[in-house]
Amino acid sequence: MFLTHLVCSACGTAHDAKQLRNLCTKCQKPLLANYDLAAVARSLTREMLLTRQDKSLWRFRELLPLPRNVEPISLGEGGTPLLRAPRFGAQIGLSNLWIKDESVNPTQSFKARGMAVAVSMAKYLGATKVAVPSAGNAGGALAAYAARAGLEAYIFMPRDTPRANVVECRQLGAHVTFIDGLTTDCGAEIARRKNNEGWFDMSTLKEPYRVEGKKTLGYELAEQLGWSLPDVILYPTGGGTGLIGMWKAFDEMEALGWIGKKRPRMFSVQATGCAPIVRAFETGDPAAAEFPDAHTCASGLRVPKAIGDFLILKILDQSNGGAVAGDDDEMMSVTREVGSSEGLFVAPEGAACFAALKSLLSTGKIASDERVAIFNTGSGIKYFDCYEL
Repeated sequence: MFLTHLVCSACGTAHDAKQLRNLCTKCQKPLLANYDLAAVARSLTREMLLTRQDKSLWRFRELLPLPRNVEPISLGEGGTPLLRAPRFGAQIGLSNLWIKDESVNPTQSFKARGMAVAVSMAKYLGATKVAVPSAGNAGGALAAYAARAGLEAYIFMPRDTPRANVVECRQLGAHVTFIDGLTTDCGAEIARRKNNEGWFDMSTLKEPYRVEGKKTLGYELAEQLGWSLPDVILYPTGGGTGLIGMWKAFDEMEALGWIGKKRPRMFSVQATGCAPIVRAFETGDPAAAEFPDAHTCASGLRVPKAIGDFLILKILDQSNGGAVAGDDDEMMSVTREVGSSEGLFVAPEGAACFAALKSLLSTGKIASDERVAIFNTGSGIKYFDCYEL
């Protein structure tokens, strides 16, 4: 086990990783896992990864927090394809476009990565009941991995959550509670009740290990591109765990000697109906105020206030990237364009990135010969409520 401790992402306070933790006890900001990377480098090389039969994210076991002698809670998450998108790219004038397709994960979204590691650690550290606020895929993923682990799952969902996600959670044995409001209201309800109910809070970035599962997106992307990185990454951003996780992975890989110092320009993509990061980036604020009257059919983007906002904005600034928002009609329109040209039924959150790419190309913020990677975070099949027959 190469995990050494947890460190606060804001104030730097160290925390013991041997017990269940949520936020920093000093400043109530997210905790991140710290590893002895020098020891990892002596035990793991890029070449060794090629010999491993397990193609799930657990092939990066030395860079994950669960001890080697503990069986992970796994459904085969990770190891998703990185696909060339030549036809759609040609249509918009981009010669080197790639799609990391997370829809093939268990529960059909990238949320499986984070929940696999977080639930594995929660069970290892003694949790018996876990709870999460979710407008969709996070709830389904927690329900699945909690069932696999033999834990009780409590999912709090906005009343207008897509029906497919609600059915999924219930069929996986989770306790589903509807809340009139947004995911922030769901999270507040969990916070009020968790101590009395004995729940461990698995909210985005309110525990330290979902980001560890999501960071494997960065490891896989680099490996699939021959241990290089794209010029540009477009990432749909609600809570931002994947964006933060990938940036962490890039730093870890550089420390391991697997990649150099060059980083992609990171672009956060949101919906015009819920764009707190875009608004804060445009005004130069270091944190994002809560977005009023948040609404969008891309339920994964309907996060009016992200606890990791300051980390997301810092990454966008450090990478010389940016933040872009598009409306729901653009998402729906581009879904068909991507589907008919590349054979992928992308989720609205992924579609938002393709719409944003068009805008960034037209304004010259992305050049036609740059290598661009888009993350399709889930399957459109879970969003039937968004589409007309």
